[in-house]
Parts: sequence; structure tokens; C-alpha cells
Amino acid sequence: MPTYSYRCDKCTHEFDVRQSFKDKPLALCPECGEEARRVFCPVPIVFKGPGFYTTDSRPGSSVKASDSGE
Repeated sequence: MPTYSYRCDKCTHEFDVRQSFKDKPLALCPECGEEARRVFCPVPIVFKGPGFYTTDSRPGSSVKASDSGE
């Protein structure tokens, strides 16, 4: 089950809740009992290596394919 972060609208308390995908994205604040909303965080993306264009689309790969067909 995934863990979701929540923030209370009233007291701004932040907490985590383990919920199923089927559960509604609502929770009650453990501090004041008011409604809390789910906090969405950006997913970090790390690009490693010299680059995608130099490793995935090599300039000589299309020439080799056409030479082998002759």
C-alpha cells in the first residue's frame, strides 16, 4: 500500500497515511480533527550519461543498416 502525504487546511499540520489506491484521498488531521488534503510532490528525474541523443540515435547506425542490405 502506498504512503501519501497530507496537510491540514486549518492548522497546517503535515502527516503521512498509508492508503489503498481504492480509498478516497481524504483524511482527518490527527492534531485538530479537521479535513486534510493530499500533498503532491514532484518526482525527481536524474539524467545520467553523456546524453540521450548521442547514446540512442547514433549517426552511423542508419548507414550500417543500409549497407548490409546491398
